[in-house]
Amino acid sequence: MASLLSEDSCHFVENEPCCHPVEEDDENIEFEPKEPKKSRVKQSIHKSFFILGGVIIIFVAIRNTLTWHLQRCWGASGDFWQALWAQVYDYFEGDKWIIGFWGTNVVACVIFWYLNAFFLFVDITGRPSFLRSYKIQADKNVPVKKPQLIKALKVVLFNQLVVSTLFTLACMPLMQWRCNSVVRELPTFSWVLVELAVFLIVEEIGFYYSHRLLHHPLIYKHVHKLHHEWTSPIGLTAIYAHPVEHIVSSLLPSSLGPIIMGSHIATIWMWFIMVISSAVNAHCGYHLPFFPSPEAHDFHHLKFTNCFGTLGILDRLHGTDVLFRKSKQYDRHILLTNLTPVAATFPDSPKKSK
Repeated sequence: MASLLSEDSCHFVENEPCCHPVEEDDENIEFEPKEPKKSRVKQSIHKSFFILGGVIIIFVAIRNTLTWHLQRCWGASGDFWQALWAQVYDYFEGDKWIIGFWGTNVVACVIFWYLNAFFLFVDITGRPSFLRSYKIQADKNVPVKKPQLIKALKVVLFNQLVVSTLFTLACMPLMQWRCNSVVRELPTFSWVLVELAVFLIVEEIGFYYSHRLLHHPLIYKHVHKLHHEWTSPIGLTAIYAHPVEHIVSSLLPSSLGPIIMGSHIATIWMWFIMVISSAVNAHCGYHLPFFPSPEAHDFHHLKFTNCFGTLGILDRLHGTDVLFRKSKQYDRHILLTNLTPVAATFPDSPKKSK
């Protein structure tokens, strides 16, 4: 396994984009000596606490604010979320297959297409035109080519309707063995926060190492190369992947946390909504105001050799963010809290004359 994930393993296959080292005259990248591993470990620990703490604080704030507004507008009494869940549970009479199997697939499909309906409209029509200023790779997919889009739609629908459905079916007995996740009473909010922290850590570990493995030359050209056909991704390509990759690097890392924790089905739905939203945003190709920055994963699609994780914690630990941290994209890797595009705040460096 160590040889498969070695930092230099990508350079053994010729003519594969994942294996091309970045040239030293690459634009917007300055090369410096590699940091000591001890420094990277320390920064990874700090980043872990910062990210997990930030997510929990934001989640608490959103939950409390949303609950207050919903209770005020709808006149709900008592615990709003418990009352709402009880209605769903009672309507389907607590049927584990309807709620656990069909409900999970419907929730995943609805959130995926709800988000992508917007991005597809923008990518196909180019409207509203002002969003072009937020595009990360401004000259790519303007507009998206029809044959490329049709191929992506076919792969995505197969992964969603066949692969994901079969994966959920396979997980049902495992979840029922692990716990009874479909129950009328919701878990406490504090316990959900604990589970959320575990989910984030498990997914970061599972996605990072499976993703690194998929970039090994023996695997990449047979599996992961399909996903990297899009060097400038769009939201739809979040699950544009070989079925093996979709299971190993997408479904499994996001499902392991709930399986380990024996989570309530409502918590699982909430987590999957977060995961799918994050994946679509990471691939959308637009750095929009008040949305998490997709610069890191967009850089991965552009350069192939950096930014393998979701949170960036293990990239920092293993030094697989060195090129990214020396790039203009790293300067732009911020939460945009105003309407000024990051490309205007951090413009590209002038091209060097040869």
